[in-house]
Amino acid sequence: MWTLVTMSASPIAIFLLLLLTHSSATPPRPFKKIYAFGDSYTDTGNTASPTGPSAFTYVSNLPYGRTFFHHPTNRYSDGRLVIDFVAESLSLPYLPPYLNRKANTTAGINYAVAGSTAIRHAFFVKNNLTFDVTPQSLQTQLSWFNKTLQGQKCKGAMSTPAECAAVFRDALVWVGEIGANDYAYTVGSTVSGETIQRRAIRSVTGFIEALLKKGAKYMVVQGLPTTGCLTLAMYLSPESDRDDIGCVATVNNQSYIHNTILQANIQNLRNKYPKTIIVYADYWKAYRSIVKNAPKLGFHDVYKACCGSSGGPYNFDFLGTCGSDSASSCQNPSQYINWDGVHLTEAMYKVVSELFLNGAFTYPPFKSLLRSKRNSA
Repeated sequence: MWTLVTMSASPIAIFLLLLLTHSSATPPRPFKKIYAFGDSYTDTGNTASPTGPSAFTYVSNLPYGRTFFHHPTNRYSDGRLVIDFVAESLSLPYLPPYLNRKANTTAGINYAVAGSTAIRHAFFVKNNLTFDVTPQSLQTQLSWFNKTLQGQKCKGAMSTPAECAAVFRDALVWVGEIGANDYAYTVGSTVSGETIQRRAIRSVTGFIEALLKKGAKYMVVQGLPTTGCLTLAMYLSPESDRDDIGCVATVNNQSYIHNTILQANIQNLRNKYPKTIIVYADYWKAYRSIVKNAPKLGFHDVYKACCGSSGGPYNFDFLGTCGSDSASSCQNPSQYINWDGVHLTEAMYKVVSELFLNGAFTYPPFKSLLRSKRNSA
């Protein structure tokens, strides 16, 4: 608030007033931009139908986007995603998708692609699993990012940390969950879960290190969520395959083991690159905590899809997925965790983001990353 200073005020009084006004101003933003990667849980528009998984090609139709944006934005939800809430918390605009060439990218870019895999697309081609697979992978996203770097006096794939210091000095790198699609695309095939686990984790670890070699200093890496709690998993599995929170035990265990190995690899990278801060965001434990405390958080339908068809215990049908003519959406998506059977509601993403940004599900805590960044300024 401005205060009127009369002409008779002394220079000292004016100085003190200006000092008080300056000291009460909003503190500077810790980060000026975000670079985000991942799959549909992070994608803010790089994928529109029909390039996503064939059962979810209606993302350009309402009711996608209905809750916050009031129109489809090619986000696989009724509203904002975790990355949107992260941007809000840092007082930054929502990240534009990389493929929107006309967007203002001064505050960052989102490279995430719905349907994207951790493993290279060639692996799925070789195993005849291309019928439902988005051709983009983490390697695609890395190549896109390299093109961005080339436009910022950074030599892309052959760059060094010194050359790219300016790019990463005020940038938060957010690696959203990635790898769930790799497992999903190979269900029912001869490709074993162990093969996917080994290849996917190796790919994610290599991707993270590639960014660290370029000079990334502040990074958040999300693990896989409890994928056994998604409507689709519940719909496909026998009732006998349940864990202590009512989700699909085998699928949740698969994600848990995946995350355990990934965390060990991240710790190795911390040791190898001690001047960087890599925060692990434990999506698995955060999601599990929300399911266990669903009523207290306002969630009344834990497993059922808000947007779908066929009713039944899960309101899900492959032939009538969200956005199609035969589907409809619930009146109160804020009371649902699952949006369309595979993706989550804005309400769920909001709670997850709060647990990441302010809670106990990031290691080290996200707030410690912010403190380190402010102290380095």
